[in-house]
Amino acid sequence: QVQLVESGGGLVQAGGSLRLSCAASGRTFSSYTMGWFRQAPGKEREFVSAVTTISWTGTNTYYADSVKGRFTISRDNAKNTVYLQMNSLELEDTAVYYCAARHPSNSGSVDYSGNYKYWGQGTQVTVSS
Repeated sequence: QVQLVESGGGLVQAGGSLRLSCAASGRTFSSYTMGWFRQAPGKEREFVSAVTTISWTGTNTYYADSVKGRFTISRDNAKNTVYLQMNSLELEDTAVYYCAARHPSNSGSVDYSGNYKYWGQGTQVTVSS
């Protein structure tokens, strides 16, 4: 069982930055691929970013085209935490952001929400003009 708690959301002006954090419980955090998804009002939940487990080649990171170059995902296995640094925020980034954990036995696409077993409660990010 993995419990996820997001923090760091808030209200920011367009062009500003926020850093989201997701603290995970459990001793097997390092073996999970971690993802960030978001859901804006009236829209489907969409993939934002993901970071794989650490291997001999390092970690792999993935980004939605809409955030590439602006957002950076990272993980600190010693702290059981994954981060999402969001820069150059745009009005379209307004959404509830969810942290999710994909079980090590699941090798499905990192951008598909159905492949993630555990979810946080979400944190609101609002970008104003």
